[in-house]
Amino acid sequence: MRAHRGRKVAGLATATVLVATAFVSGAGVTSGGVDGNVIELYSDGLVVTSDGVATVAPGTTQRYLPGTRVPDEPAAPAARRAALDERAAAQRAWLDAGTVPGVGTPFEDMARGALADLHALVGDDGAVPAALHERWGYAWPRDNAFVAAALARTGHVDDAVRVLGFLARVQADDGSFEARYTLDAAGPPDGRAPQTDSTGWVLWALGEVLEAAPEGPATVPDGGAQAGPPTRTDVALSLRGLLERATDHALALTDGGRRLPPASPDYWEVREAVTTLGTAAPLLAGLEAAADAWTLLAEPDRARAASDAASGLRERVEESFGARGYPRHVTGGARDAATAFVLPPFVDEPLVGAETAWRASVAPMRRPAGGLAPGGSWRPDGISWTPQTTLYALTAASLGDRATAEHWLAWVDAHRTSSGAIPEKVLADGSPSAVAPLAWSNANVLLALDALDDLP
Repeated sequence: MRAHRGRKVAGLATATVLVATAFVSGAGVTSGGVDGNVIELYSDGLVVTSDGVATVAPGTTQRYLPGTRVPDEPAAPAARRAALDERAAAQRAWLDAGTVPGVGTPFEDMARGALADLHALVGDDGAVPAALHERWGYAWPRDNAFVAAALARTGHVDDAVRVLGFLARVQADDGSFEARYTLDAAGPPDGRAPQTDSTGWVLWALGEVLEAAPEGPATVPDGGAQAGPPTRTDVALSLRGLLERATDHALALTDGGRRLPPASPDYWEVREAVTTLGTAAPLLAGLEAAADAWTLLAEPDRARAASDAASGLRERVEESFGARGYPRHVTGGARDAATAFVLPPFVDEPLVGAETAWRASVAPMRRPAGGLAPGGSWRPDGISWTPQTTLYALTAASLGDRATAEHWLAWVDAHRTSSGAIPEKVLADGSPSAVAPLAWSNANVLLALDALDDLP
């Protein structure tokens, strides 16, 4: 088990139920870039009220009660203001129950906003929509995995376990996951092909949650036990079924580490004819995390099987992808953001040559506004993507490269919406576009700041 970093953890209130209505009506705001590509900004952020969670119309600068995503309505009737104050107090209590990373840095406000947004997005049953929009209003296992990791690392282990519990409920008997699910856990909303990388991401997230969970019950001065978040062993036992199914599936996909997994869609969400690094690397990360989890559960045979498979898969990835400079496809070509997946915090140790490839990937991925596209061969539309840009901040922080991490975080901070939300995309002219907030990007920011907090 990798070293536990000892974050403050405590129990917390349940999340607000999502509602589909817009908080302020209005049409989408459009902007253009130097490449002529235009994508609307569909929402400027979200608000939390006693009615649920709703979006803020694009072009609207929403003001909030301090430290929350509850709207500030000084002219509202007294009963309405009292209800909003109560909601704000509940969200502040949730924030205070954990740890806000980046306190005292220029990124504290972004961190508090990202945490408040995740708190609003996580449903009572653990389902997390990618964003509050009809096209994004589904639970992607990958996005949910990163949210679980971020919640755990910021002291909200109960919430993280709830997110993983949702993933356990939708997981197929063979351990696989669909590309995305409806929020009621009824199944996939369409016929998209399953995504193999999800199995790896869920295992990796489980490992992150186990690291963040306390080793044992807190004690009080009289020697008694104090109620608190679930212990590391509690979490592992409660999610044993998820762990077992995902481990077995990862072992089957890689023949116990003796081969690369078959071709599958990954975070690009397109069909692939050959295996991508974006599929192989998450499975490596997941198998390493699974070995730690089985060790915690005192099941040495399972731990050894996962560890041996991880070692074998690491060799296969280094021999195939590494020999070509870690391109997106095993057959070669341009690099993509998956170069980050063969580095910490995803794998225990960097793969041979991975850091060099990761740093070299930036130039072809950089876009006019200064952020990154998903890959060097991505269409030349001038659009920066915050999931990949924040991913590079997280990787830099995990490698101890504070300057690079802060560079990417500062870029994201400067391109938030007028209401302070992190958008999915940024156009070539610097305008935020698509949905805001995006859960995956919020999670990456929090994980990056948490890693920076651990640096000397």
